[in-house]
Amino acid sequence: MTAPTPASSGGGAGRPGAGAGAGAGERPERIVVVGASLAGLRAAQALREAGHQGPLTLIGAENHPPYDRPPLSKELLQGKITPAALALEDTAPLGLDEHYGRRAVHLDTAARLVHLDDGTTHPYDGLIIATGATPRAWPGPLPTTGVHTLRTLDDAHALKADLDPATPRHLLIAGGGFIGCEIASVARELGHTVTLVTPEPLPLQAAIGPEAAAFLTALHRDAGVEILTHHTVTAVAGTDRPTHVTVNGPDGTRTLPADTVLLALGAVPRTDWLTGSGLRIDQGLVTDEYARVLDGAGRPQPRITAAGDVTRFPHPHADDLVNLGHWSNAAEQARAAAHNLLHSQDPVAYRPVASFWSTQYGVRLRAVGLTRQADRTEVRELDPERRRLDVAYYRRGRLIGALTANRAARITAYQAQLAEDIGGGVLALV
Repeated sequence: MTAPTPASSGGGAGRPGAGAGAGAGERPERIVVVGASLAGLRAAQALREAGHQGPLTLIGAENHPPYDRPPLSKELLQGKITPAALALEDTAPLGLDEHYGRRAVHLDTAARLVHLDDGTTHPYDGLIIATGATPRAWPGPLPTTGVHTLRTLDDAHALKADLDPATPRHLLIAGGGFIGCEIASVARELGHTVTLVTPEPLPLQAAIGPEAAAFLTALHRDAGVEILTHHTVTAVAGTDRPTHVTVNGPDGTRTLPADTVLLALGAVPRTDWLTGSGLRIDQGLVTDEYARVLDGAGRPQPRITAAGDVTRFPHPHADDLVNLGHWSNAAEQARAAAHNLLHSQDPVAYRPVASFWSTQYGVRLRAVGLTRQADRTEVRELDPERRRLDVAYYRRGRLIGALTANRAARITAYQAQLAEDIGGGVLALV
């Protein structure tokens, strides 16, 4: 991508305050936050806590004010909580100019304008990008109903209606990641027949390694989930609702019955609206270790920071940029993005100890660090009968992560060790 010369561009990415450009050392007066989920709200809160009193605009593509997403695949589908319980903190005390149901469609970095899908524009002196991710698109035709993705509250409402326990379904899940596995667990608990199809040797193996994946796979199979590994879904048949799906595997192509389908094929950072902005896009919006967005030449843009699922950034425990689609990263990176937008001449590095959790069949999974980056695992406890697990993850002999099942108390020590190793951890910036 050829980068234009926006007003905020500058040279010298090698030092924290570099790339400032004219006036970049001044605190921005008008700040726009694009993305109204957890990262966007936490960024807005951090800006106010840090003393920003100027205009602060929050833009969200959904019609809903900020809400919590993790319960969408768990408690909400189970009927244990209501949609109202998902609401995050009230935005009224923040004094925001709020625009919900409006999607950003273009960013003009030279004029410092955010263009929305209703034709309006929002000028900024400082910008935080927190547009998150969107489900990976299905490439072929689909029935008009009965096929779902899960990313938003509206998605969850539609899926919940199809998984009503009063109407038994045969749910086929395409994809064996956390969303697919969590919904398989919920659907079985609600009494539905479940088939899970994954191209991996085991569900979640790429994310958590073979031992933990085998532990989880046993939970699902014990609960009656049919799991097809080394298979991919190639077609979903049906006009009004699904009737069956076609899968391809080592033994060729076959069809499987299904009247409800969940496409859990992963998520793609929402960067489409940044095309032509001159910012660096590489499987996500690229930032430096200070949460500052880079331009096409690799120069940090002190007027623009980013947080959450949209970002890829350097991490001491990885050779390449990482994308952490976790709740904790969205919250913590947002605080770093807000701090460094206000303190462009004295930014603080963002070196997180990633953490995530999942509950499946009543088993509480907790993980910290970059488990996906490991080249070796060490099983410290494996007790299938009591459904307990403790796995440490290493890269070149260095501890980079840990995962436990029903051993949450052990995570604290792992987290402290990882934070000490990288000189980072949870940020409490103001």
